[in-house]
Amino acid sequence: MSVTPSRVPGLTLGSCTQVQRLGLLPTRMACQLIWIMRPDDANIAGNVHGGTILKMIEEAGAIISTRHCNSQSGEPCVAALARVERTDFLSPMCIGDVANVSAEITYTSKHSVEVQVNVLSENILTGAKRMTNRATLWYVPLSLKNVDKVLEVPPIQYAWKELEEEGRKRYEEQKLERLVTKERNGDIIFPVINPEPYTVGCSQSSLIHLVGPSDCTLHGFVHGGVTMKLMDEVAGIVAARHCKTNVVTASVDAINFHEKIKKGCVITISGRMTFTSNKSMEIEVFVDADPFVDEPKERYRAVSAFFTYVSLSKEGKPLPVPQLVVESEDEKRRFEDGKGRYLQTKAKRQVQMQPLTQQ
Repeated sequence: MSVTPSRVPGLTLGSCTQVQRLGLLPTRMACQLIWIMRPDDANIAGNVHGGTILKMIEEAGAIISTRHCNSQSGEPCVAALARVERTDFLSPMCIGDVANVSAEITYTSKHSVEVQVNVLSENILTGAKRMTNRATLWYVPLSLKNVDKVLEVPPIQYAWKELEEEGRKRYEEQKLERLVTKERNGDIIFPVINPEPYTVGCSQSSLIHLVGPSDCTLHGFVHGGVTMKLMDEVAGIVAARHCKTNVVTASVDAINFHEKIKKGCVITISGRMTFTSNKSMEIEVFVDADPFVDEPKERYRAVSAFFTYVSLSKEGKPLPVPQLVVESEDEKRRFEDGKGRYLQTKAKRQVQMQPLTQQ
C-alpha cells in the first residue's frame, strides 16, 4: 500500500477537474491509496470481498479526515468513523487488479467531516481502468487526551454558497437517519433448531471476534474498516448458505456506528436474511460488544447495516435467488420493510438513469 498526498483535490487521479466539479477551493489535502489485490483478499471465485474494499475506503477516509482535523494548531485528535452512506459496488474487482482509492473532504460541520471516496480498479496487464465504488463517509474528531471529548472541525472553503447549503442538508439528513436506526436496534438473533430450507433460521450466522491491538486506532478503539470487513464476511456467509452458489456484495445500505468498541471487547457479528427479490437478497447485520477489560458493563449494540448480495454462476452471470420463506410476524414485517427499501432504491436508480437515456 502507498499513500500519495496532494494539495489539490483530484490531482491524484489526473488533473484538478474534480475540484471544479465539486466547486471546492483547492486548499484542502487529498490522498490516494494504492493496493494490489491478492488471493487472500478474494473469495474462491477470485472476486475481491466487499469487506476488503470497504476497509480500504475507510482507511482513506480516516487518513484525510484526521489530517484535516489536525491542520490547525490545537488539541491533537483522531477522526472516528460515525457513518457510511449507501455504497454501490458498480463493478467486480479481481485478484491481480490494482485498487486506486482517492479521498477528499466535501463538507464540514462544527463537529463532523464528510469525505467522498472513489475506487478505481486497474488491470495492470492492459492498463484498463473502471470505477468500482463511490462512497460517502462521516467522521468526528476525538481528542487523543480524552476519547469522550469531540473537538471542533476546521472549516473548509467553498466556491459557491449553494454547495455549503447542499452539504448542510446532507448532514441533517444523515443525523436524523442515525437516530431512527438507533431506536430500532433492539433485535437479537437466536439459534434455530432444525430449520427448514430457505427460512431465515436456515441461513442466519454469527461470528465472534476478540478485539486485539492490530484491530484498533491510537485510541485503542476498533477501526471502522475492520468492523465493516467482519460484517461483510458474515453477510457473505448468510448469502452463500441461502443460495449455495458464488455470491458477491452488490451494495451496502447506510452503516451506522452507534458506540465505540474498545480493545479487549468480545464482539458478536450477527446476520440474517430479511428480503429476497428475483436476483438479490438483503441481509441485516449488527455488531454487539461485550466489554470485559478495564470497565465491565452490559452488552451493547455498536454497529448496524443492511447488505445486498447477488448470486453468480461460474461464468459470473447473475442467477435467480431462491425466495426467502418467512414464518413469524416479525419476519414478515422485516420482509416488507426490506421490500420497501428495494423498491425505493430501484426507483432512485431509474430516476438517475433517465437523463442518460435522454442524451
